[in-house]
Amino acid sequence: MASDTNSGVKTTESSLKIIEELFERDTVSREHLEERLDLTTSTVHRHLATLREYGYVVKDGNSYRLSFKFLTVGGHLRRQIEGYPMIKQKIDELAHSTDERSQFMIREGNERVYLYTEIGDNPVQTGAHIGRRGPIHASAAGKAILANSPESVQNELLASISMEETGPNTITDESELRQDLEVIREQGYALNLEESTAGVHAIGSAVQGKGQSEPIGAISVSGPATRLKRGRIEDELVDLVLAATNELELHIEHS
Repeated sequence: MASDTNSGVKTTESSLKIIEELFERDTVSREHLEERLDLTTSTVHRHLATLREYGYVVKDGNSYRLSFKFLTVGGHLRRQIEGYPMIKQKIDELAHSTDERSQFMIREGNERVYLYTEIGDNPVQTGAHIGRRGPIHASAAGKAILANSPESVQNELLASISMEETGPNTITDESELRQDLEVIREQGYALNLEESTAGVHAIGSAVQGKGQSEPIGAISVSGPATRLKRGRIEDELVDLVLAATNELELHIEHS
């Protein structure tokens, strides 16, 4: 029985490696997968045939790519987020009222994930897109989520993250991060001053769900540091972000 279980796990692992390779490379040949993953021709063929049968992989000529069934799955997951239609509306409004990039992020494990994003007329190009992931401690939205999570959850997350540096001002010391989280919880918003990306500033605020102890996610607005100076953030964006957060929470509470 143990042998069958191990074999099943290894088979699943091989399929997942193929999916990840297709994700990284967009379109690849069967031969590439054999060489890259050190798998036999028959093994790769079998996995590709199964993935195609279930609609997760498409064959174009002699190459393979992921199918849009992943978009179907992702779209379904996004619609499960509490208040998603209103989240989209508020993010759109923030993007167009600030002329910057606005986004809503959720936590999955110890990472932040972009659930939805919209751009104004002068967005900063940071590679942000729906589904993009990053360490939760290195962004305004991620820190806002951390700061407003129950103490037990916060401690578990802080113990699990590597505190890696992703920008010139990333907080990599746990004690310093804990102090920052206390300030964020008290003032109701988090700042990211070149912590996630060089030359980018952001402000984020956690959104609480109905009857939930953890935030469902966080709203944030980001832009180039030369334009989103701390003065503008505190004089203009704090009120806009907190107002959007409050309106979203009220909508969720009474929906």
